[in-house]
Amino acid sequence: MAIRHRLIHAAPHEVWAVLADGSRYSDWVVGTSDSRVAHGLWPELGAALEYTVSLGPWTASGTTVVRRVSAPDELELEVDSGPVGTARVAIEVRSWGSESLVIVDEHPLRGVGGAVHNAALDALIQLRHRSMLKRLANVVQESARSDSQVQA
Repeated sequence: MAIRHRLIHAAPHEVWAVLADGSRYSDWVVGTSDSRVAHGLWPELGAALEYTVSLGPWTASGTTVVRRVSAPDELELEVDSGPVGTARVAIEVRSWGSESLVIVDEHPLRGVGGAVHNAALDALIQLRHRSMLKRLANVVQESARSDSQVQA
């Protein structure tokens, strides 16, 4: 199981504001260099984002579809990475005092990732999640600071 959590020093509505902004997806998802709405109103059920992954000179595109949403607590996505396959990524935002506990649970579904899913792959996903949650925390906290400066 590739489940990881992080305490983010911001209120749950501030975390949700970043998750609900499709244009910010590439700011916190590791590996993505660009994202854009493909169809629907993100993050409504069935809405999709297209994203680009860049590794040196190599680029690839993929799609992320909202499969389940319960704002502002839960966002479940199906990430389609083409030949690598698809994965279910569930993000839960829990109130933790005045802060937020964010839990990410990812499991390969189809394709190569689903066929070779094992403990070693989960360990790699865990490393990716550690970085992703750190990036999400930074984006949320920067957004919260910017919003409080605008209001002041």
